[in-house]
Amino acid sequence: MLFPRAVLPSLLHLTPEWLRARGLKGVILDLDNTLLPYGEEEIPSDHRTWLEGLKAEMPVYLLSNALPERFARVQKALGLPGHAPALKPWLGFRKALRALELPPSQVAVVGDQIFTDVLGGNLVGAYTVLVPPLREREFFYTRFIRMLETPFRKPRGGLG
Repeated sequence: MLFPRAVLPSLLHLTPEWLRARGLKGVILDLDNTLLPYGEEEIPSDHRTWLEGLKAEMPVYLLSNALPERFARVQKALGLPGHAPALKPWLGFRKALRALELPPSQVAVVGDQIFTDVLGGNLVGAYTVLVPPLREREFFYTRFIRMLETPFRKPRGGLG
């Protein structure tokens, strides 16, 4: 439950072609430290370009544990469906799947944390993809959790 199906060196490596090759037709995407640096609202230009290309090819749903006001500002700027706080890993994923109107086996859950994004995605049967965090500056609790995640930051089965 704690191992991702895939580990990519960057969010930018998650292309529509890569997703389609695995039978994936939609994406549930984490916000903080996956799409944009923690605590910021401005998306890096390379991530914005990547996201626009992905949105043109398949549906994307933004799922976050961020504060609702900040999330709403970012969501509006991106023009994506989504919700926050999602209370990941336990809640939020089923609502996202319903919005995408796809079975879990056809959806990639993409994020930077094992105990929220990967665990939650695996619990609903989605294809989980772990990417490295964009920034080391994080909430104190998250830094502590990352230490606990270390043994699980490789694809399911332990293959690199």
